[in-house]
Amino acid sequence: MSSEILDYNNAQTDEDKLICNALYEQICQHLPDTENKIWHRHPVWFLDGNPIVGYSKLKDSIRLLFWSGQSFDEPDLHAEGSFKAADARYTNVDQINQENLQRWLEKGRDIQWDYKNIVTRKGNLLALKGL
Repeated sequence: MSSEILDYNNAQTDEDKLICNALYEQICQHLPDTENKIWHRHPVWFLDGNPIVGYSKLKDSIRLLFWSGQSFDEPDLHAEGSFKAADARYTNVDQINQENLQRWLEKGRDIQWDYKNIVTRKGNLLALKGL
């Protein structure tokens, strides 16, 4: 774990730290070919410069965000924002369903919208993979 992500996780409450550490381990295990770093102040994983998944602290939960998640056809992921992102939120580490998370991470690798170039395309998203 990079020192920046370790610092992020360690800055959370005890329960939120457990959630962040569990998410980190699962993401790294199931997306081993990704790059991870702190981006916009929270941990995010990228494939070829395109954001795939990340987590962040909200007021009352840890949010796991998939940038292309609305295209996953997963009822436990909820639309977030005006593009294609979807999230799941956790207040306890026991709420993380390992089977769901593994499936979502596989879909995150296989189904992608081109967020890397969204600024140069003036807010227009193009499908990259799996769509």
